[in-house]
Amino acid sequence: MVDTLDALVEAARGRGRAKIAVAAGHDPDVIEALQEASKIGLAEGIFVGHADKIQAMAKKVSFDIPSGQIIHEPEEAVAARKAIALIREGQASLLMKGKISTATLIRAVLDKEAGLRTGRLLSQVIVFQVPGIKRLMIMTDAAINIAPTLEQKAEICRNAIEVAQAIGIEKPNLAALCALEFVNSEMPATLDAAGLTLMNRRGQLAGAYVEGPIALDVPLSRFAADRKGIDSPLVEKTDIFVAPDIEAANILYRAILYFAQGESGGVVVGARVPLILLSRAETPETKIRSIAIAILVATKSTESRQK
Repeated sequence: MVDTLDALVEAARGRGRAKIAVAAGHDPDVIEALQEASKIGLAEGIFVGHADKIQAMAKKVSFDIPSGQIIHEPEEAVAARKAIALIREGQASLLMKGKISTATLIRAVLDKEAGLRTGRLLSQVIVFQVPGIKRLMIMTDAAINIAPTLEQKAEICRNAIEVAQAIGIEKPNLAALCALEFVNSEMPATLDAAGLTLMNRRGQLAGAYVEGPIALDVPLSRFAADRKGIDSPLVEKTDIFVAPDIEAANILYRAILYFAQGESGGVVVGARVPLILLSRAETPETKIRSIAIAILVATKSTESRQK
């Protein structure tokens, strides 16, 4: 099991150079990230977008993109469809967002005829590390599902478990986060968390140990758990943190980055291939780590299908 994001990148490099289709590839940040990915032998990009802009942006950073890896398509919705077609035709194994809105790209991914849908729920999964904790952890879902139902939360958990196993956490501990550890009918998130726990015990939600409702301090602090009288396998050993809704998840994610000085990478899973959908505010290092996570998830999925 890898225990740092750098080690995760090295593990992904060992899987061979991936081909990434970039939808609306005329994005300078994405071009720089894929320049670095190419330099370290992690991945190569196929850029679907405005060809003149792609070439001009690449020239600024001295990145020589072969003409065969640029497909001219200035209209973003069409670029998304063409990038997805590269996946469907086997010319690329991953899909990355360029200068295109997330909503437009997701619509193309979920197209019934020409997309990458599988019938599963899409959700974002973030892998992160923070100073003082010597292991990787996972949180979800800060980007896709606004106010998930219980069944959607179960799918979000399954997606996170898939990523955990892909990075080497075979039986992760999962915390269904709430504001407290008791079921309260006036707090629907606690009912959902209890439902996830019951589903786990009954075998409906497999591959992890799930517990909730539980507040954030208990998974992170033996002191807090002792004071609250909680004896749980999650205490200081939680691998996955599932937030009750997108607002809580987004706040938690920003707190990890800015209060805790954490580092991260993330993917959207649930489609035929992992999707690398990142904010413009993400660093180049985050983009490289996200590519690495996507490679490991895709490799694990392929291995599972071949068994």
